[in-house]
Amino acid sequence: MTSFLIPAFLLLVLVLVLLLRPFIFPAKSSATSRRQMNATIYREELDKLEAEHTAGVITSTDYEIAHAEMRQRLFQDTIEEDDREVAGSSKKTAIGLCIFIVLLSSALYFSLGDVVRVAHNNSEKPVTQEGFEKMVAEFAIKMEKDPGNLKGWAMLARSYRILGRDEDAAKAYARAGSFIDSDPQLLADYADVLASNANGSFVGKPSQLINQALKLDPNNMMALWLSGTASYNAKNYKAAVQSWEKLAQQLPPNTDEARAIQGSIAEARSKGGLTASVPVAPTGKGISGKIELSADLKSKINPGDIVMVIARKPGERMPVAVLKVPATDFPMSFILNDSLAMNPSAPLSQLSEASVEVRISKTGMAKPEVGDLISSVQTIKVGTTNVRLLVDQVRQ
Repeated sequence: MTSFLIPAFLLLVLVLVLLLRPFIFPAKSSATSRRQMNATIYREELDKLEAEHTAGVITSTDYEIAHAEMRQRLFQDTIEEDDREVAGSSKKTAIGLCIFIVLLSSALYFSLGDVVRVAHNNSEKPVTQEGFEKMVAEFAIKMEKDPGNLKGWAMLARSYRILGRDEDAAKAYARAGSFIDSDPQLLADYADVLASNANGSFVGKPSQLINQALKLDPNNMMALWLSGTASYNAKNYKAAVQSWEKLAQQLPPNTDEARAIQGSIAEARSKGGLTASVPVAPTGKGISGKIELSADLKSKINPGDIVMVIARKPGERMPVAVLKVPATDFPMSFILNDSLAMNPSAPLSQLSEASVEVRISKTGMAKPEVGDLISSVQTIKVGTTNVRLLVDQVRQ
């Protein structure tokens, strides 16, 4: 902002000096007053009238009348109040012009907007898909002329990714060479591109790139996600859970991303027959206990089924907290607390009591389905730790 205002101010001063130079630097000789000018004009007129009378052009009577009129007019046009220099108001004129220009400039500035706001408005104009593709194409041409610019190739690769051109992105990453070797994020992105081009397979170079990224940054979120996905595809569910749990620790709680990764962890545990980890209760009251399954329904449990413990405010349909874990051995322990809240601003600990039920689903979907195994709804005081929930019904 300052870099704009200083040159603008100097330019304004220069323009004012050029425009007002005649007023600021007046001529050294004093200007002629209006009285002196009028006296000179009437003197010339009297001389002309005298010459006409001498030449006999006008009579003596007319001469006396005209001479008297001129003297009267001369007296009126040369009174003391009018005895000012014609250019005597130069300072007032200069000051007036300065004030006018400053006010006009200020009005335009505040009405049209300052340079920062104009630049900000221009930057907010969305770039169209066609415009972005054109910029990427021009950048690609530039890179062909400068193939040694490894950083430029990495930037081009990421631009191709945004456009969904994964094959071109892979080629650009390959030409980025050693530039990406020390950047875990670029390594993970390159691995994702190669896996996408291989129909989701991480075999070979994608896995090498992921491992290299995790060596540089063991907490790189994208590399952890890809590592877990690669392990899951290879049916190494234990390794998948380990990678995804490490990723889950870095995600903000109660977000869509956190819920999605927890769902993936639950699915991997279910397919791998792994014991579910019980969440640690945070500060604040919750509800905990055991879930039991009726002997008549044990034959209906299949690998991949999801156990959902749902808490609601009594009389309402919207859940306050939901726990999802794979259906493994029964009885199984559970804890409902504020970390499982559907809305962080309305946690379970704020309720005095809650309606709690268990539903075992084949799909894990929020909407109840025919064939789900369910328990009776119980109204439980928040803070209770020895709850017993029995799943003994089949939803019809």
